[in-house]
Amino acid sequence: MLSVVIPAFNESARIIATLDELARYLGEQEYISEVVVVDDGSVDDTADLVSQWAADRADTRLIRIRHAGKGWAVRCGMLAARGAYRFMCDADLAMPVHWIGEFIERMEAGLDIVIGSREVAGARRFDEPGYRHLMGRVFNRVVRLLAVSGFQDTQCGFKCFRAAAAEELFSLQRTRGMGFDVEILFLGVKRGFSIEEMPIDWYHQAVSKVRPGVDTIDMLKDTIVIRLRDVTRRYG
Repeated sequence: MLSVVIPAFNESARIIATLDELARYLGEQEYISEVVVVDDGSVDDTADLVSQWAADRADTRLIRIRHAGKGWAVRCGMLAARGAYRFMCDADLAMPVHWIGEFIERMEAGLDIVIGSREVAGARRFDEPGYRHLMGRVFNRVVRLLAVSGFQDTQCGFKCFRAAAAEELFSLQRTRGMGFDVEILFLGVKRGFSIEEMPIDWYHQAVSKVRPGVDTIDMLKDTIVIRLRDVTRRYG
């Protein structure tokens, strides 16, 4: 079974289109699937729209939480999911859905975690502003220096986890904001899970929840705190 976990905060303008596209794709597959939407305390009608859309669908669930950040929404969804594979999916669906099949193939080959990448050889980025790319590269350099060195793109919003890996790593997660990806990969490496960075096609979305500058600074702070937690043995 595949679980698709979607963190959503004020996504009323596009969440239904995303659910429609996922339902079309997943409905064509031979495996069983579910979609878990975690509404991160939206102040628009995201939760109501998802609730109405899912009313007559047994394969879609809505979880409502108080606003805490993308990381906490993903954590809640991953720990509530029931699938043998648990796929993290941004609400903007910046990666075409057919790439999910590539993730599944790699998982079935025995990997514990497969992360989508916009930077490794074979990846393609479309319509991304130069400043966004620069922000990502600066942040990645810091991540490789302070936390985890083996990845070119820790922040892509599309990642797949084997159930055992998801349950162990997200139970340990403490980061609530957008730096949580670094924490999960840092812990994944430390605990010996097999991780592969897979090239994808990624299309920049004009309406983005990323706040230039502000989120980068917050993620840098999160990365430093992750290292401090490790040094002080707060991860056990």
